[in-house]
Amino acid sequence: MRNLLDFILRYSSWLVFLFYVVISCTLLFQKNPYQHYIYLTSANKVSSMVYNATSNVTSYFYLHDINEDLQHRNASLELEVIDLRKQIQKYQEALTASDIELDSALMPYDFIIAHVISNSISRPHNYITIEKGALDSIRPEMGVVDQNGVVGMVNIVGDHTARVISLLNPKMRLSCKVKGREYFGSLVWDGKSPDEALLEEMPRHETFRKGDTIVTSGYSAVFPPDIPVGTIISHEKEHDDNFYALRIKLFTDFSRLSTVRVITNEIKDELNAISAGEEND
Repeated sequence: MRNLLDFILRYSSWLVFLFYVVISCTLLFQKNPYQHYIYLTSANKVSSMVYNATSNVTSYFYLHDINEDLQHRNASLELEVIDLRKQIQKYQEALTASDIELDSALMPYDFIIAHVISNSISRPHNYITIEKGALDSIRPEMGVVDQNGVVGMVNIVGDHTARVISLLNPKMRLSCKVKGREYFGSLVWDGKSPDEALLEEMPRHETFRKGDTIVTSGYSAVFPPDIPVGTIISHEKEHDDNFYALRIKLFTDFSRLSTVRVITNEIKDELNAISAGEEND
């Protein structure tokens, strides 16, 4: 108690001064409208700053809960996007299937729609991977086409995926002919351009014009006849002077492959068996 009295006596002049300042400010801000307005405005600004600082501090402590909630929302949205993509894929397959029914060249055959997983066009030997496999009735030596023309032939099959030998692969030779003619040759990629290939062993006595359409010959169980392949852009001599090699501009744009059709042929095994019997004879 004595210490308190000593403190008051020591600073009595300052305490009296502060008392009169408070009384003066109170009278000033209460009795004068302008000063009262200034006081309220300043007080509101100060209180707003205090509330804002308090809110920022409080929000910081809730960031963990907010972040966790956002993660759950993002996961839910991603699942919805995946579901929508699957539905879009089903609609695309249905549209592609309806287009196939209008393709008269492919009517005797059936098809399996598949999406391209990976594709190469710049290697010496190019391959394509599709997201359908043995469980989807894909088998080796099935032909593959897209909406423009020939793509390749199934090579290796897994349960859920399959590898296709691209037409841009020297290992694949495709029996083709000029549309409307009976002479046929072997189409092979020479590695120069992903847009072009060579149709070899075409007889020199035949006349071939630039722009003539090249189609599959149908002389195999892999591809039906008259599937579009490309158009003639030039012709070259082969090592045998009796034949031409025709340079073909391919219809299929291999750099933009997305959806393909795998051709199924119910009598393929029967045709292969007959061919094997002819070779044995």
